Amino acid sequence: MPVLERLEVPTQVQTGFQSLSIILPVINETISLERTVEIVLRDARESIAEIIIVICRKTTPEAREVIDSLSARYPKLVIVHSQTLPFLGGALREAFDLARGSHTALMASDLETNPDELAEMIAVSRNHPDAIIQASRWRKGGSFTGYSPVKLVLNRIFQMFFSVLYGARLTDMTFGYRIYPTRIIQSIDWQELRHPFLLECLVKPMRLGTPVVEVTSVWTARIEGESQNTFFRNFVYFRTGLKTRFAARKSLLKPGVVL
Repeated sequence: MPVLERLEVPTQVQTGFQSLSIILPVINETISLERTVEIVLRDARESIAEIIIVICRKTTPEAREVIDSLSARYPKLVIVHSQTLPFLGGALREAFDLARGSHTALMASDLETNPDELAEMIAVSRNHPDAIIQASRWRKGGSFTGYSPVKLVLNRIFQMFFSVLYGARLTDMTFGYRIYPTRIIQSIDWQELRHPFLLECLVKPMRLGTPVVEVTSVWTARIEGESQNTFFRNFVYFRTGLKTRFAARKSLLKPGVVL
């Protein structure tokens, strides 16, 4: 994509990869949530500063029991936040501001973002600390298991459309499995509240000149609970992508942050 001005940040901000904050929104996940936490701690505990579990009024009693158990087992690592903004985008926006690590990982708690891949993503992030590390299901070696054929075709169309729109050589711009430099996501003025936030929180940093490095990912459908994203809501991604593409870069930042 074209070279854009880079975001100016205060000199006291950490540089390089120091530690990772992991964000896990939870609605109805139990076994999957516990398994996700166990795997990331097994493979990358030395890199993890905290695991921010975000709950809301819809979070089920069964899921809350698992969260309480995880908090008891890992009191210095697991932080539970009750969101006030609604929906997935609201949960992630609030968690972004809570993150204390130099980098922040966006994941799901239903195993659709494969936790076995996180250690490799961390290694890539250490080598590219100023970049977003994006998991891609469409790269060679990636795959979808249990994905609706209709949604698969539409997903491919979305990816091709957005890559052309942004002049980016990326294959998966809507998959919410990423590692970010925390300073970037805490500087941006986010707008979306629902699932299109997963596109917004990639394309806004891109518009500000943040590079993106893709790594291969294997996607498998969740084994419990139900998705909170409806089929027709996926088309809102087009509105989000178009609006951000043609917005003034200064308008993408929080007040007081300058390019």
